[in-house]
Amino acid sequence: MNTKTRILLYWLEFLILFFGVPLFLLFESRIIHPSSVLLPVLVALIIYFKKQKDFHLRDLVRLNLSRKTWLAHLLTVLIIGIALLLIVVLFEPENLFNLPRRNPGIWIAMLFFYPIFSAYGQEIVFRKFLFMRYKKIFPSNWLMILASGVTFSFAHILYFNTLAMVLSFLGGLYLAYVYSKTGSVLFATILHGIMGFMLFTVGLGQHFWNDMLQWL
Repeated sequence: MNTKTRILLYWLEFLILFFGVPLFLLFESRIIHPSSVLLPVLVALIIYFKKQKDFHLRDLVRLNLSRKTWLAHLLTVLIIGIALLLIVVLFEPENLFNLPRRNPGIWIAMLFFYPIFSAYGQEIVFRKFLFMRYKKIFPSNWLMILASGVTFSFAHILYFNTLAMVLSFLGGLYLAYVYSKTGSVLFATILHGIMGFMLFTVGLGQHFWNDMLQWL
């Protein structure tokens, strides 16, 4: 197989997985709930990773970062949290702190379950897998970061919400940048989990969980 054909096949695979599958789930959500797809996908990816010569399972839990890196990104995430709070105050004041005020049980559960069962899986798919598999069609670092941000945003089309896609695009770019600099899936997951929890805390969770208002 020549190089052009191989690149074309990589592009086709990329478009099917990151655009075709979300569209399929969007139109067939009554048959297949999107959340039920993540676990089988992660199992398949673990099998794929183990077949790669330059992969070790410890890559998924590596966290040897400097104190300066931790402080810089935790400060960045704090600033993002303040920006999310301002969005609610300015545009949706009626939803300010809606989840912790009206259902603190789910809010507390979100603190523990969201990073483990949602953020970690998403980071494996949209950062680890995408960066490893598609570096041949996105040769520059910034193209890879852009591809990660775009695909991460498009996956949120399932929420029928423009704000969710915009915030996911910006957040996806940031997390892809973090991963590209640190190579740590776990660190990106921690930041992702904190930002997600802040989002549900300040009053934007309904944009990322279609049925949330039913629990308030």
